[in-house]
Amino acid sequence: MQQQLLKLLQIRRGSTRLYSIKAQSIKALLIKPLQGLALCFLLLLTGCSDPELRYLPEQANILAFGDSLTLGVGTSADQSYPAILQQLTGRQVINAGVSGEISSAGLNRLPELLNTHAPSLIILLEGGNDILRNQSKQKLKQNLRAMIEISRQKEIDLIFIGVPEKSLFSDSAALYSELAEEYDLVHDNEIIADLLRDSRYKSDPIHFNQQGYQKLAQRLHQLMLDHGAL
Repeated sequence: MQQQLLKLLQIRRGSTRLYSIKAQSIKALLIKPLQGLALCFLLLLTGCSDPELRYLPEQANILAFGDSLTLGVGTSADQSYPAILQQLTGRQVINAGVSGEISSAGLNRLPELLNTHAPSLIILLEGGNDILRNQSKQKLKQNLRAMIEISRQKEIDLIFIGVPEKSLFSDSAALYSELAEEYDLVHDNEIIADLLRDSRYKSDPIHFNQQGYQKLAQRLHQLMLDHGAL
């Protein structure tokens, strides 16, 4: 009888020890994934934080760089988006738009403009003519990437504006969002496409009227406010 009791105690002790080991294993299995999830969540928050722009003092220059949509074709010079944006921001906005320009030509002229005007911020709205002329999207992406790299090398902030595909009611070409994500840029992929879908804001099929450029300037002004430039 005594020997039977001893065996039972050994079995119970073994079971208790086994239970303890299992409990610890289960706890470890639960805690480690939770710790991993917490770390991933923190990394996600960090990675998904909105890009910021440096504050622009009143004497800062903004370079509005692009083609006819920057130049203001379809309205008068004082109603182009750079002119309106200058009024909204109280900062000098240099209109560096060239009608009909393709991205390779823009890439060639950008460095000299940066040396001449020393802007604190570039608004890059380029590529519409490449798309309209069915030129290589890969080459367009390379040229835009090179412009972004130039701004990075000179430590100049940049706002990147997407241009829609060559089709009715289309969204911005995918390459714009890809570059914006790659370089963590302040960007807008909707405003140009939205305005081109609405005849109230157009002077012709591919250019805006005074109301359209006003809307574009207001959107850019809001982006600057949202991301710390103003």
